Amino acid sequence: MKWIRENKYAAMLLSLIRLYAGWKWMTSGLGKLTASKAFDASGFIKGAIAKPVMDSTTNNLIYPNYVSFLKHFALPNIQMFNLIVPLGEFLVGIGLILGCLTTVAAFFGVLMNFMYMFAGSVSSNPLMALLGFIILAAGANAGKFGVDYVTLSRLRELFTQMFHNTPKSNTH
Repeated sequence: MKWIRENKYAAMLLSLIRLYAGWKWMTSGLGKLTASKAFDASGFIKGAIAKPVMDSTTNNLIYPNYVSFLKHFALPNIQMFNLIVPLGEFLVGIGLILGCLTTVAAFFGVLMNFMYMFAGSVSSNPLMALLGFIILAAGANAGKFGVDYVTLSRLRELFTQMFHNTPKSNTH
């Protein structure tokens, strides 16, 4: 863990992983945002409700709470999901590509991957979740060669000042 979280060669490897995952997320979201036909998640959600993931021996729902969430929250609020799914995919991709708030972007990417898998969609989701977990495990080192190099130090300084009530030095 020390190597993946602190080593500059690990940071370079992580940058490649981050760029690949970011490109996949960004292009997926951009495709949905710019398609000639507006993105509509209702068919996917209705399919996940109609054919939920079931245990093959007991025939019980594996994720009953997720199916309930889809049925009682996602589907009635489909217009919101039609916006946040493609926008979320696009923003996760941009965050990973730029290395800006990298761990936040990776977290939300992994979260979306699991939502798709809970709905029964395997596709590239396990691979993307694995890459997201690698980025999360690396922490700040994943964004070392990106915008995080500057952003994280400034955020740390800001939070230190906010929570320790130390005024910023005003020397020039």
